[in-house]
Amino acid sequence: MTVFYLRREDDEGSAARGSNLRVGFTVRRVLGGAVQRNRMKRRLREAVRLQPMQPPANVDVVINPKPSLLTADFAEVKSEVAKAFQAIQKSILHETGHSQTQ
Repeated sequence: MTVFYLRREDDEGSAARGSNLRVGFTVRRVLGGAVQRNRMKRRLREAVRLQPMQPPANVDVVINPKPSLLTADFAEVKSEVAKAFQAIQKSILHETGHSQTQ
């Protein structure tokens, strides 16, 4: 899968709410019929929902799956989503100059 992200500027009221992650999926018709595309979106949505770690800022994330998502084990899908979120978090922390605390 390919993952894109864009950090949004803080709105006036959003600082009180903390992290505001928005995730979207682009599943093109080339990847299959409606049933296959919807299955891909459901699997990705669940993998994102199960992630304990989310980027620490207002971020828009777009996930563009590849055809192999349909045959991949769900554990592998979760792992790939987790890697993408870790990379986003690392990039954002590097941009802001903050160190990561655990």
